Amino acid sequence: MWFFILAELSVFAILILAFAVTQVLKPELFAAGRAQLDTSTGLAMTLSLLTAGLLAALAVQQVRLRRPRRGACLLLGALLVALVYVAIKLGEYSHLMSLGLGLERNTFFTLYWMLTGFHFLHVLLGMVILGWLALRCWQRAYRVPGLSGLESGVLYWHMVDVVWVVLFPLVYVIR
Repeated sequence: MWFFILAELSVFAILILAFAVTQVLKPELFAAGRAQLDTSTGLAMTLSLLTAGLLAALAVQQVRLRRPRRGACLLLGALLVALVYVAIKLGEYSHLMSLGLGLERNTFFTLYWMLTGFHFLHVLLGMVILGWLALRCWQRAYRVPGLSGLESGVLYWHMVDVVWVVLFPLVYVIR
């Protein structure tokens, strides 16, 4: 799992670097593009992902305390909170498309769609993983100390969180 996460972080690092360098080269274009985004929407998505991460971490703690069904409920809570992110992000995508701000609009939106779209796909995969982990917890499949599958799945979700914590200020806030 660590190798997979490091590989994914490397791809994100390249995309983030491309965004940051291009922002330095085209500050007016990026300021105009960023003005089309709603910072409060970005903040709401950030809170959603971080809350899901907290619930996933608490789920691992519950399983370690030999309360796998509580862990399952917390993982389902994380999944539901992650759905809030998905709903907000889809609403944002729909709004931007209705304004004609698609992938080919300009360099800012090309990079915006690439970065946030790639992240969005990781969120969706993370949600599948959270759902699977919840099911396995409910079935009492994880036994202390053999929690590596559970911990790896939650670790993947935390990678999704960490990437968003970098993307949010880069894309929505930093001028």
